[in-house]
Amino acid sequence: MLDIPIIDISQTNSEEVGEQLVSAAAKYGFIYIKSVGLNIDAGNVDQIFGIVGYLRYYMAFNLGEFVDGKAQQPLPNVLVSHEAELAYFAQLCHDLCLKILRLFAIGLKIDLHGGGEEWFSSRHDPDKGPSGSILRLLFYPTIRPSDIPFYNAVSDIRAGAHSDYGSLTLLFQRRSQPGLEILTPQSQWSSVEVYPRGTESDPFPPILINIGDLLSYWTNGLLKSTVHRVVFPTAVNSASEDRYSIAYFCHPVDTTKLVPVPSEIVRGKGGTDGIIAESGNVLLTAEQHLQGQLASTYGWGKQDDPTQY
Repeated sequence: MLDIPIIDISQTNSEEVGEQLVSAAAKYGFIYIKSVGLNIDAGNVDQIFGIVGYLRYYMAFNLGEFVDGKAQQPLPNVLVSHEAELAYFAQLCHDLCLKILRLFAIGLKIDLHGGGEEWFSSRHDPDKGPSGSILRLLFYPTIRPSDIPFYNAVSDIRAGAHSDYGSLTLLFQRRSQPGLEILTPQSQWSSVEVYPRGTESDPFPPILINIGDLLSYWTNGLLKSTVHRVVFPTAVNSASEDRYSIAYFCHPVDTTKLVPVPSEIVRGKGGTDGIIAESGNVLLTAEQHLQGQLASTYGWGKQDDPTQY
């Protein structure tokens, strides 16, 4: 089991914390954020998990951005009366992502004249336009006793191996519902604890942060986007619990040009100047990058000109 760092970000604009985040993200691509001193408390999390319980027949439900507290998509009847709570929680998640992005900018020592600590967060400002940010409510049913004889640990998994597309992902988990695994540099799967040692007395499990593909490319691979999956607990015969989780996928504003990050630390990594389209001379926007990733994964709307994704 990997020793993923547990970081307390309750101090505002701390250079030491920023450096810790960069170091952890560069090595693991995953970071635990202690659930103390945050804008999100146990009551907020418990409330949304209560709502997730209504979605057992959906398995996963994506909520795009809210505008003035209103969903911009049809909601199932079971969610209509909870629209305000979901909108509020999505806002809390985005605000936390902005704080983490500021700390990353501090840790990367982004040039003050280039935007300083606001370099990333200003490009994720919802007031500047829509983005691909998503709040996802997830339900993974357990294996029924009658299915245990047919269970195959290799092929029967809850969510296949993948990396996330955006900048950051926040993952909220329940105390006794493990299952997340990450792929190590040695190409081995390592389980990720819900309540790692030292956090057992915290008000709720630490929030697990992982770096998305876009932020990895943006930093020339310095910050790692790590492949992960969700499996059934190893002790399947005693795994009587379903797994519920909440994920918030944070993306930049759609029109954001993926220009080089003005950081000597990033420049020292080498690689390309931002994400260059296959034509070699056009900087992609965040929306084009997302569409390109979707096209690559699912074959959605793939075209000959990559700048038209």
